[in-house]
Amino acid sequence: MIIDFHTHCFPDGIAEKAIQILKNRSGIIHPFHGGKVSQLIELQRRAGVDFSVIQNIATNPHQQKKVNDFAISLLGTPGVIPFGSVHPGSDDRFDELYRLKEAGIKGIKLHPDYQEFFCDDDRMIPLYEKIAELGFITLFHCGIDMGYPSPVHCDAQRLASVLPAFGSAPVIAAHMGGICDTENTLKYLAGKEVYLDTAFSYGVLPPASAKEIIDAHGAGKILFASDSPWNDPADCIALIKLLGYEKEDEDKILGENARGLLGL
Repeated sequence: MIIDFHTHCFPDGIAEKAIQILKNRSGIIHPFHGGKVSQLIELQRRAGVDFSVIQNIATNPHQQKKVNDFAISLLGTPGVIPFGSVHPGSDDRFDELYRLKEAGIKGIKLHPDYQEFFCDDDRMIPLYEKIAELGFITLFHCGIDMGYPSPVHCDAQRLASVLPAFGSAPVIAAHMGGICDTENTLKYLAGKEVYLDTAFSYGVLPPASAKEIIDAHGAGKILFASDSPWNDPADCIALIKLLGYEKEDEDKILGENARGLLGL
């Protein structure tokens, strides 16, 4: 089984506009699908991916409910697993967590750059503790974002300092702990109780650096991810296979770790 743990799409009515905005911000002018759920599913089918985890992001407090309505609407859609999101500036962020839990959402995406908070800000700790208490998986964007280059609101060092707030609840540092920040990933996250996803690694992270991180952290804590539509999952699968791991470890990275985490 292959599970792509970090993908994006949008409601059909706004997908084209959303993709265009993100293209303009990031400079990535050739996304691999047009932002619709059906297009994501077709791309994953061509790549041989069994499930795509859709990482929805509430970029402002007023958008929070609509973003999560979309996530909830995707529950039961074959081949996709939606995550919800809460905005730290929303007055009803805790109520929204309860609504997502009741609906059956398994995880929460936080993007400190888009949501304008530093991940190690003390005011975030009660939110982290509530997320953990409810048993969610938490995925953090980690490192630079191509559309929001400065300041970096969540890097390996900042994220490592708040991991205790989550207790035993799973936390994922996207982009291998920070795009092209191998030194700090190795220093602050390798060996810690945190998963790393491989999103946006293809063509950006040298294979030798990817292997160095995986060897240090352990294949059992790595989650395959493409960041589709910004990478083609087929290329990202090829990168994992290029690293030369034994089948057991390769299978863990490509899907078995994610299957256990998601309870599939």
